[in-house]
This record gives sequence, structure tokens and C-alpha cells, in this order.
Amino acid sequence: MKWIIAILIFSLLILFHEFGHFLMARLNGVAVEEFSLGFGPRLLSAKRGETRYSLKLLLFGGSCRMRGMLGGTEDEDGNLSPEPGSFQAASAGQRAAIIFGGPFFNFLLAWICAVVVLAVVGYDPAVVTSVEDGSAAQQAGLKAGDTITSFMGRRVEIGRDVDTWFVFHDLSGGQNVTLTFKRDGQTHTVSYTPDVQRRYMLGLTYSVDGDRAEIQSVSVGSPLDKAGVRAGDVITAVDGTKITTAKSLYRYFQDHPLGQSSVKLTLSRGGRFWETDVKPLKRDDVRIGFGYNLGRTKTTAPQVIRLSFVELRYWIGTTLESIGALFTGRFGINDLSGPVGIVDVVGTTYEESRSEGALMTWMNMINLIILLSANLGVMNLLPIPALDGGRLLFLLIEAIRGKPVNPAVEASVETVVAVLLMLLMVYVMYHDVLTFVSP
Repeated sequence: MKWIIAILIFSLLILFHEFGHFLMARLNGVAVEEFSLGFGPRLLSAKRGETRYSLKLLLFGGSCRMRGMLGGTEDEDGNLSPEPGSFQAASAGQRAAIIFGGPFFNFLLAWICAVVVLAVVGYDPAVVTSVEDGSAAQQAGLKAGDTITSFMGRRVEIGRDVDTWFVFHDLSGGQNVTLTFKRDGQTHTVSYTPDVQRRYMLGLTYSVDGDRAEIQSVSVGSPLDKAGVRAGDVITAVDGTKITTAKSLYRYFQDHPLGQSSVKLTLSRGGRFWETDVKPLKRDDVRIGFGYNLGRTKTTAPQVIRLSFVELRYWIGTTLESIGALFTGRFGINDLSGPVGIVDVVGTTYEESRSEGALMTWMNMINLIILLSANLGVMNLLPIPALDGGRLLFLLIEAIRGKPVNPAVEASVETVVAVLLMLLMVYVMYHDVLTFVSP
């Protein structure tokens, strides 16, 4: 079932992307010769006007083939003459609009899905839920119920804005926490040095309110990361003690604090159980002294529309930060996921959502569409030849030079980069398969 759901989601993302190219081509007078979902041999095909609509064998892809995409015909003097109604006959601005149409429609799909999710289950207001007694945060004046509007210089509109900051940044001992919050209509800014607690850790986060002890995230370079544990795995036992819920895991660690000795974890992944011995890492834990909301709250229709743009901004920003983290070394190439990894995430999310009912299953699937569609839009706009962003880069060069880049040179560059991207994809898929079949 998870493969079917994953294929349907991939097909929807690709269809929207290619439809963006298709619509912009038609609006700019460029003929579309074939609009297809999938690659390879045609399974179904029908021609309407000048366009053939096709369903092909391999659904992980699609295309919008426009007339004269690669050039024109040579006249008697050897000069290229773009065919009327072809892509090359359009102006540079029109061609840019056609190319941008694909990623734009991915953003549009993400926004539409965000409207649906926000209308049904609401958003996660960035509200302080608790403040530790005697903490530096309490002494700075922070109280439960305050609404965070800025954290460490970053604008905050939803609780995940705060949560994601910790994914890409670390607080070090002696570094001040700075945040702005609203209380009773008044805006306040505080800055304080957080408390530091020396402790042993495994490098995971989980929701104490969860039905199962499911790992929400694994810190890069942590003992669990090195042991091959990843988000979505469920802890079912620690040193032989059965763990049935997230609260039982919390109580176990309260009664058995981590120390220098290794612990044996039993985990499940996709219905398979496995064990690993993990040695906790000694570190200074910087405690910000307050908790913040990640739960959903329903809101008004006007707020749903506004917050859907916030949701889109959040996922675009998170994708860009993730790309940046690859270059800074915070994330490695093995943290990338290809189709196999994404299918696994889709399947795991679907299986775990079924117990929550049909509504939450649908909402979680739509949330995945938001994430994947925003990611696809951003990745396609990267200025890399063979991607939409690379084609836009060549158009920018054309605008600066006043004449097009030699088509043969452009095609050669795109071919080389396409091969490199394919090799990267093969490696990522290979790593996904290894991770999937052997914990």
C-alpha cells in the first residue's frame, strides 16, 4: 500500500510541476507537442489539438515537450531560424516565465495543501507553554502564555520556527538566549545566559505524549546517529525493560539516568525489530529554561489564508537551510534521501497514522505533499544546469550578453551535469536501500 500511496504522491507533484510549464507555454504562444506523466513506453495516449497527452510506464517522472525546445532550423546561410510557435521563438522573458512555471506550481500546490491542513487541524502558535522554576528564563521575566515573535534574531510565527532553529544551530555555554515576545498586547525583549547541565545523552528527541516511544529526530554525529538509528524508529525496550509508550521511556530514563555505561536499545522499523548497543555521549546540555508549543490550534478563515503563506515560507526556508547545512558540514551526503527513502517515510507515516483515524491519516499525507512539493520547487530552482534553475541561469547570461548561449555548449554542459546528478541519485538510492534493509 505504501508504494501505491508514494507513487500517487510523486505523480501529483510531477503532474503539477509539468502542468506549470504546460500552462505558461500555452499562455506565451508556445506549442506543446506532448504532455506526459511518466517516462518510457506509452501506456495510454490521446491527441487533442496540437498536443499529445500520454501516460507512460515509469511514473517517477514526466515531461512537457515543447516545439523547438533545443533550437530551430538552419536557413540557407547556416543561421538558426526558430520555428514559429516554438520555445526558441519566444522572447527571453517568455522563456523564463515558462521555465519558472514548473517550480511555481509546486509552490502553489504546497500552498493549497497548507490551506487544507490549516483549515482542518489549525496551526502551531509559538506560545511559551512552561517556564522552569528558578531558571534563567524565569529570572529574565518569561512566563507561560507569552507569544514568541523572535528567537535568536529570527522572526517567529509558528512554534516550528523555534524548533527548527535547534536543528541547524547549537547553543554553547556562555551564549546568550535572545527572544522577543508579546504579553497583553505589549512587546518585550529579553536576553539571558541559559543554565548549563552536564549530562550523558544519546542524541534523540521524542514526544512524551506519544502513544509509542517514536524517535522524532536524531542529532547528527550523536551515538544514535553513528549506530544507524533514525527518525521514525520506535524504541520498544531499553536494557531488557519493555517500553510501551513514550511516557514509559521517559520514566525509565528518570529512574535510570544515563552514565558512562552502554545501553542496549531494542527498536522497530517497518515492522522489523533489531538491537544496538549505544554508549552515551558526555556533553554540556544548555537548557533554555522554557517549553514552547508544537500542538495545533484552529483559527479563523482570514488567518488560515495568511498562515498558509507562513507555512510555505517555513518549508522553503527549511529546505534552503538544509542545503546550506550540506555545504557547512552539519549534514552529510548520507543524510540525503532519494525515492526509496521517501517511500519509506511515506509508508511509515501512513502506517502510524492509521490508528489515529482517516482524518489524521489524510492530514499527515497532505503534510507530506506540502514538504515534498516545496522541496521540489526549491531544488528545481537551484542554478544547476539540467534543472530549471540552470536554464534560468543560461537565460540570465543571454540577457547580459545580448545573445543566446551556443545551443551545443548549453546541451553539453547540461548532459555532463545530468550524468553527475544521476550518479549522485544512484548513490543516495543505494544508501537508502542499505539503510532500509539492514538497520
